[in-house]
Amino acid sequence: MIGRRSLRGWIAALALLAAAPALSEIKSGTEFLSPDMRRQQADETRNPAFFWVEQGRELFSRKPAPNGQACISCHADPQQSLRGAATHYPQVDAASGKLLNLEGRIEQCRVERQGQPAFGYESSELLAMTAYLGSLSRGLPMDVKTDGAAKPYYEAGKAFFERRQGQLNLSCQQCHDGLIGQKLRGDTVSHGAGTGYPAYRLEWNDVGSLHRRLRACSLGVRATQFDYGSPEYLALELYLAGRARGLPVETPGMRR
Repeated sequence: MIGRRSLRGWIAALALLAAAPALSEIKSGTEFLSPDMRRQQADETRNPAFFWVEQGRELFSRKPAPNGQACISCHADPQQSLRGAATHYPQVDAASGKLLNLEGRIEQCRVERQGQPAFGYESSELLAMTAYLGSLSRGLPMDVKTDGAAKPYYEAGKAFFERRQGQLNLSCQQCHDGLIGQKLRGDTVSHGAGTGYPAYRLEWNDVGSLHRRLRACSLGVRATQFDYGSPEYLALELYLAGRARGLPVETPGMRR
């Protein structure tokens, strides 16, 4: 735990350390892991999140009802047909104009194409499906659109990132631009690229979504925790993905 005096000094220092880095300087979350955790993340037999990937692969091929269609009925050979798909999310849905992340697209397919009830954010099924589809893009560079229809969402996410919030009056930018590489409660402050989610976090002893991590950050600065899949976190997710353009997808990642 950080003592009250230390916390005050740390907050005061943040006011001086928020210069935005060039996009080429932003590093993936893996760069801030210990060497052992990097090896564990890369090893499918040691990374616990691959249990979720396996579950997602099974769900993808399973009929949701006796007469229903499995995902693989439309997306044959997913290792080829969906390779790279996750690099383009979040994206604006052309029909509705809404911003969808990968979780939202899966839920949309499940409800509108399969005629089934949504899995629900942070359910084991949706985490598994997202982890599986994300893993198909592992190693490919992020390439989201931030112009055109996506621009208003991107600008909203940028404003969220830069806005001071909560009782501690801190912005995302102050930590994730200004204190890179510093230690906070045993963890190393990173650029917050989000390219490893859904990820297995040691503190959760579980796999969780990026929005679960964002809610934890909001709680950490004693600010409003928005709902999973909320417009606020979706816009922030797009902004983070835009900052991460060119960085490889690491799903399923491992984090402290």
